[in-house]
Amino acid sequence: MTAQMTMEAPVRARRAGLVLAVCCLGQLIVILDASIVNVAIPSIQDALHFTPGSLTWVYNGYLIPFAGFLLFSGRMVDLFGGRRLLLIGTAVFTVFSFVGGIAPNAATLVLGRAGQGFGGAVIASATLAVLSSTFTEPVERAKAFALWGAASGSGGAIGVLSGGAIVEWVSWRWVFLVNLPLGLLIAGMAVMSVTAAPGAPGGAGGPRKKAKLDVLGSLSVTLGIAALVYGLAEGQHYGWGSARIVTSLTIGVVLLAVFVLDQAKLAEQPLMELSLFRNRSVWAANLTMLAFGAALPTMFYFLTLLYQSVLHYSAIRTGLAFLPLTVFAFIGAAASSSVAPRTGPRPMMLVGLLPMIAGLVWQSAADEHATYLADLLGPTLLFGVGLGIVVTSVAGAATAGVPEDKHGLASGVLNTSQSLGGAAGLAVMVALAQTRTAEVAGDGPPDAHAFVAGYGVAFLATGVLLTLSLAAAAAVPRGPR
Repeated sequence: MTAQMTMEAPVRARRAGLVLAVCCLGQLIVILDASIVNVAIPSIQDALHFTPGSLTWVYNGYLIPFAGFLLFSGRMVDLFGGRRLLLIGTAVFTVFSFVGGIAPNAATLVLGRAGQGFGGAVIASATLAVLSSTFTEPVERAKAFALWGAASGSGGAIGVLSGGAIVEWVSWRWVFLVNLPLGLLIAGMAVMSVTAAPGAPGGAGGPRKKAKLDVLGSLSVTLGIAALVYGLAEGQHYGWGSARIVTSLTIGVVLLAVFVLDQAKLAEQPLMELSLFRNRSVWAANLTMLAFGAALPTMFYFLTLLYQSVLHYSAIRTGLAFLPLTVFAFIGAAASSSVAPRTGPRPMMLVGLLPMIAGLVWQSAADEHATYLADLLGPTLLFGVGLGIVVTSVAGAATAGVPEDKHGLASGVLNTSQSLGGAAGLAVMVALAQTRTAEVAGDGPPDAHAFVAGYGVAFLATGVLLTLSLAAAAAVPRGPR
């Protein structure tokens, strides 16, 4: 018996390693795909004749369905199993990446981006749920979350780097077509390594109960979040007081109110059991993620503008400038994985937020004469190491004390918080930056100094937001979880 267990241990270890690789790679392409198109947008606009007003749909066409389907896909993971949903999500993501890559016109590309957003939502919910059910021992769990978090946190930087190289050396179409081999690789590795958890469909224990989907809850939360994210993302373009934006935000709020009523009173099997938020670790982690979600796109968006529009970096040089952030995100995640099993997530969340805040404040001082080594590298390194620590520890806090059959839901809620924070935060920071740029420019057209002044306000305001989020992180319960 001992010999058999000794022989089985390396097999289990190899399978666990493959599961970890699948989940990290899946999360990486989800985050990467939101950023890889950034440096390709000028080429896409020229090739497919996007108007200035419709160009934002290259980004928002992905973000809106991604945010809208996260809770729905999280519940589907809990009902039908992480393995099955990971394979379905990967298939959808890969097929629509191909649609985007061969798109002959703007409408087809937006359709491809929307399909990617739906597939990405399913992948994001499935990967965290699979990790949570596979790695149950505290030290192994912390290491797994660290690598998953590093993949998530560094996806933006890797996307900018790879996108710059692809656009400069190949074609913008390959920012989408590159997902084909990656999708096939993820699917193949998932088939070999990920097993259905006991109690899930296909698992050893069979289904715990007959799955019934809450249709009213699914429709209200999906359409409500989509309407809310659309209003937040497009508010700056159409004007916050415009009928389009006011209607969109109102519809979003009303539908989300319907969703809460349905979950509390009407649904036989709720899509999201509101009792989840009685867990202090869950709601504190999600409040922290709202602020973190705002900080991540703000840093990448305005730093990319600073590099390319003010300092005139090429696409590939911009990507290389982000590389140290990626490296330090992995360093922060590795440090978090070795310490978190002894401390629990709260100290790591607090420790990680501090260098992110310091990096944003330092970055806000950069002007149009900034040099990379003296003025930009330091803030990038601070932000990167904090990013790795926070994204790892907040993922652990969001699932701490949550039953295994609710891990998909918990991961969907966490990813929804990040998406809402990103949409709202970036919209607000863009508005602040444009207001400051107009003030500095006065009656004349804005010059480099005016643009950089606007970027600085956005960086500083984001640092203030993260400072406020320290209170939410401090609410996470003490001790190892």
